[in-house]
Amino acid sequence: MTTKQTQDGQSADWQNLRQLVHERAFEFGHFILTSGKESAYYFDGKQVTLSPAGAYLFSKLIVEKIKGTGITAIGGLTIGADPIVGSVGNAAYEAGLADLKLFIVRKEPKKHGKCKFIEGPELVGTDRVAIIDDVITTGGSIMKAVEQVEALGGKVVKVIALVDRQEGGTEMLQAKGIDVDPVFVIGDFIQANETAHVY
Repeated sequence: MTTKQTQDGQSADWQNLRQLVHERAFEFGHFILTSGKESAYYFDGKQVTLSPAGAYLFSKLIVEKIKGTGITAIGGLTIGADPIVGSVGNAAYEAGLADLKLFIVRKEPKKHGKCKFIEGPELVGTDRVAIIDDVITTGGSIMKAVEQVEALGGKVVKVIALVDRQEGGTEMLQAKGIDVDPVFVIGDFIQANETAHVY
């Protein structure tokens, strides 16, 4: 299937998703992030990943990034990854990746039954895994998912996020040998040193 390209070389899906993120995901003010850092803007990716259009477009772009790479499983840490994993399942099936394993990583193990950290098909040592999330900041949340996958013997080879805030997370993950491939970086929306200016 041929992906329609716009004049600047990006796909129409990328452009449409960028517009949706621009309109729905940014709020300006004074915020304390999960990492503890202060920020002049807040990015709420769930305003996009929990919308029908956002879920559809983001999942299509994720599948384009993993198809043909040998990745056998994809998932991430609750709650950021939850809606993304569900929508990727539909896009993967339509793209012929019906055997792709989908999983969710709990923040703490289940208190009963098998007391698992990871929900979904069993991950094994031969699995090549992609971790997904709505945002990369310092990379701490993503590393929690990486650690649980690797504890089961899986190999995390790629991280895909909706937006990379470019605050050190990508460099930390790359230093561990993980390919980081966000759909957008913060510069696609906000000019450097002008956090009040959204494109």
